[in-house]
Amino acid sequence: MKKFILLFIISLVAFQNNYSQGTAGDKAKYEYRHLIDMPTAGIMGRGSVGLTAELLPFGTLITKIEAGIFDNISIGLSYGGSNIIGSGKPDWYPFPPGVNFRLRVMDETVLTPALTLGFDTQGKGTYFKDEKRFEVKAPGIFAAASKNFGLLGYLSLHGTVNYTVLEDKDGDNFVNLMIGAEKTLGSSFSFLIEYNFAFNDNSTNQFGDGKGYLNAGIRWSIADGVTVGFDLRDLLENKKWSPRSADRALVIDFTQKI
Repeated sequence: MKKFILLFIISLVAFQNNYSQGTAGDKAKYEYRHLIDMPTAGIMGRGSVGLTAELLPFGTLITKIEAGIFDNISIGLSYGGSNIIGSGKPDWYPFPPGVNFRLRVMDETVLTPALTLGFDTQGKGTYFKDEKRFEVKAPGIFAAASKNFGLLGYLSLHGTVNYTVLEDKDGDNFVNLMIGAEKTLGSSFSFLIEYNFAFNDNSTNQFGDGKGYLNAGIRWSIADGVTVGFDLRDLLENKKWSPRSADRALVIDFTQKI
């Protein structure tokens, strides 16, 4: 059995070295639309379709479909819920599903970053019905800038300003800031890190403890258009309602041009 597992891993590595072109690594074929939670300036190319599934704590599953409808415009829908994986009754997110819209207003140049404006109503984690908000609030309206640098592969820096428009019942709805980076590790791997200042979730009577959300993850392009990832979320243990060690999450992304 051990020999079979070892042979499978070796075969998978050999396959991905020859054919992998997902969103991770030096040979990435598609742009990141998010690092972990934060939107980037990445956008679906015209005629491309992406399907993403995220597995989060408490059996939470979020699926998203995105499509590039014009050269600089993409749209998407997302939906999910808690206790989807496991036993018992699923706790679905409220309708309507999450909506994602992106407009690339400026492409990256040697001196300037790419700039994308967008709207995303999909939050992350448990949905609290009384407060009408997600564990981690949706980006809402956002402006994202991304710039790539050649550094032993590629280093990508990202910054996002956002304003959450729908999750404001808690009275904490300030303009927010997120920053992050991706570092490629060879042709098929990338390391991701991001920090969400959570200015819209840091009041003394709200869910965040004022430390912000620090997340990190690994992405691996295992086949053409297929990327898998593992994330550690909330490394600073910012959640007051459920303080504990970092959450673990799995991500699967499939992107193809049709």
